Amino acid sequence: MHFLFTKIVLTFTVILLGLAGNVCSQVPPADAPGSQITKGWKTNLEKRSIDLSELMSGGPPKDGIPAIDSPKFVGVSEATKWLNSNEPVISLKVGNEARAYPLQILMWHEIVNDDIKGQPVTVTFCPLCYTAIAFDRRLDGKVLDFGVSGMLRHSDMVMYDRQTESWWQQISGEALVGDLTGKTLSQLPSQIVSFGQFTKAFPEGKVLSRETGHNRAYGSNPYRGYDDLTKTPRLFRGKPDERLRPMEKVIAIELDSISIAYPHTLTRKKRVLYDRIGKTEIVIFHADGAASALDKEKISESKDAGSTGVFIPEIDGQKLTFVYNSNEFVDEQTKSRWNVFGHAIEGKLKGKQLKQIRHGDYFAFAWLVFKPKTEIYTEK
Repeated sequence: MHFLFTKIVLTFTVILLGLAGNVCSQVPPADAPGSQITKGWKTNLEKRSIDLSELMSGGPPKDGIPAIDSPKFVGVSEATKWLNSNEPVISLKVGNEARAYPLQILMWHEIVNDDIKGQPVTVTFCPLCYTAIAFDRRLDGKVLDFGVSGMLRHSDMVMYDRQTESWWQQISGEALVGDLTGKTLSQLPSQIVSFGQFTKAFPEGKVLSRETGHNRAYGSNPYRGYDDLTKTPRLFRGKPDERLRPMEKVIAIELDSISIAYPHTLTRKKRVLYDRIGKTEIVIFHADGAASALDKEKISESKDAGSTGVFIPEIDGQKLTFVYNSNEFVDEQTKSRWNVFGHAIEGKLKGKQLKQIRHGDYFAFAWLVFKPKTEIYTEK
């Protein structure tokens, strides 16, 4: 069994490195006679919102990439033994508890089913799209558990719930096929930040342990060189939106039924960016510190991709304007210092928290294929 799974993982790695030729053209449509993609599923295929031909195999079969269902956590001091300060983690805070999910682990499992202070959550990461998204996995009074289906749609992971075996689009949290078609999971605000930034902000925080029950090369990147502006998306059959380079990272925000993408090339240069989406004024922070998870073979040696946060720039009715200083942010009204989490760490406003706006740092092609009406922010 171990040999079979190892063979599957090696096959998947070869595909992702582009050594298997035109994989897309070799995969039969999902609804073709004799197709293997739907074989063995209990999913209600008659109920769906998409054409099954939009689905393709990503290589491994159902659960070939194993979700983590019983996650273990360690303190930040213990995690420093194997996690470098610049390595990217998904930071998620529920109530007073902050947890970090290192991408060096998530890229091998893609889904963590967790429970934080009684709130069931699913933390997900699709390496091909760089989509790190946390969901509330409660739906209509029931708690769902999610696994990796082995299927992709527009290069994005398709999850499945173990209760009904419905298939879900990871980037949107929407059920596409099965009894739960049309249902959508609630997304939770989360951020990709460096482990060092998480540690400084949440010294009592918890970190997902490497004790996952699986033997993986945690700390190494099987998608070496994928985070490159000159590259093209893998396992993507669509035509990328020509307004941005496909592999450009964007800060994607959907607010008041308006979708806007802010290119990292711009936000990284400006560091602080103000905009209005509908009736809501926002501020974007872009700090240094977090390495890309998909650049060098060893994640800790990868290029700096930075960390971002999106907030409403107001505290107790007072509007604030910020400047970037020494990898932190200073408001011009009180000279208080703020971190990338929107938390005042020094000064008159110490202890205050800016209201967070849910956002994601995704490859442009991934966001734009699902949100084609997205506006692209340009420098004003």
